[in-house]
Amino acid sequence: MSKHFVIESGGKLRGEIKIPGDKSISHRAIMLASIAQGNSQINGLLRSGDVLCTLAAMRAIGVHIEEGTDGALLVHGTQSYRTPLEPIYVGNSGTAMRLLVGLFAGLNISAKFYGDESLSTRPMKRVTDPLCSMGFIVKSSEGTAPLIIESQNQIEDLNDFNYSMPISSAQVKSCILLASLFSQTRTTISEPFKSRNHTELMFKDFGADIRVKGNEVTLVGGKKLLAHDVQVPSDISSASFFMVAASIIPDSDITMKRVGINSTRDGIIHLLKKMGADISIENKRHCGSEIVADIRVRSAPLNGIMIENQYISLAIDEFPILFVAAACAKGKTKLRNASELRTKESDRIAIMAQALQKMNIKTTEYEDGIDIIGGTLKPTDQILDSHNDHRIAMSLSVAAMAMKSGSLKLSGVETVASSFPNFHTNMHNAGMKITLQ
Repeated sequence: MSKHFVIESGGKLRGEIKIPGDKSISHRAIMLASIAQGNSQINGLLRSGDVLCTLAAMRAIGVHIEEGTDGALLVHGTQSYRTPLEPIYVGNSGTAMRLLVGLFAGLNISAKFYGDESLSTRPMKRVTDPLCSMGFIVKSSEGTAPLIIESQNQIEDLNDFNYSMPISSAQVKSCILLASLFSQTRTTISEPFKSRNHTELMFKDFGADIRVKGNEVTLVGGKKLLAHDVQVPSDISSASFFMVAASIIPDSDITMKRVGINSTRDGIIHLLKKMGADISIENKRHCGSEIVADIRVRSAPLNGIMIENQYISLAIDEFPILFVAAACAKGKTKLRNASELRTKESDRIAIMAQALQKMNIKTTEYEDGIDIIGGTLKPTDQILDSHNDHRIAMSLSVAAMAMKSGSLKLSGVETVASSFPNFHTNMHNAGMKITLQ
């Protein structure tokens, strides 16, 4: 039976909010701990559908992973792997599929990867093409999942590889780096704008020979990784829904503890501040190689802005909720050069434009962006479809809270658990009038 959110307008957000662990870092921590020498402990891991798929994939090739105390995960690293008995299912996770394909190719493990209906439509040539150019045997179904890796005898004979990425993508960059770890080669990757760098930071923590200069990353493969304990910060992408909600709902005042504010992920903070948001970054400190802080947000009037290109890769996952902020801002917000949003779990430009229009907000779509004219959000008699996109569902929930009156029903919310388990409970406890049906 399908699930729905029902959200009533009104309320206010107050108090200290607990944000779950960072999804991107959780995926990478499991992978690197699994292939390192020794035992690693991971604390603060996100136990979401996406991350559990990565966990299952590593267990499928023989990695021993057990539950520790206080929610910790104990990973017994190994260099002895088996061929998985069944195809690897990664659900709705593009990160899991693209990174695991690179990792398994580098480990010379034959495997088949497949996902849910949404993931099966997403572009995969962006990883299969460079992997094939490196010398790996990776096959796809017309550029989409399922993906098949075939092991080969001469994997140690791979050549040095230089790759200039046409589009900045942390998933593509990480896929290539993971594939390059195990051969005696030098791999250099450059990208137009610097995408999130969790992989590079974690490679250093685990002892890889990796160097970063501007938008260029160089990895010298063949160096064995060593076990390293990881403390996963709270996820800034999950925190973004509370940031926007507290900004646009009058008389709100919330604090989120130990949120990752990595400079390649903090676009949401910069953009909201440019719009006039009242955001304080407090108690800034290190969490391993990552930077975390406590974030306090109080309600404030917002203004429309022109979103500059430099922030697109820094906030690529947060645009659906930023569109909600724009809908509540005074004036027009413009976004261009963001066609990547059309290839996410859904076409996030089209779906958000249509939903906001149904809620009385004027929008204009472009092939690579959108214009949003701020106004008054109003309820609609229609059930809005989240199109099984977790970020659309959470963003429209915040929009419903900001409506002038009435309530809103959202369908297709099952995938919220892929990144933010118990989202509706956390929002309800903070002050949103939301129920799960």
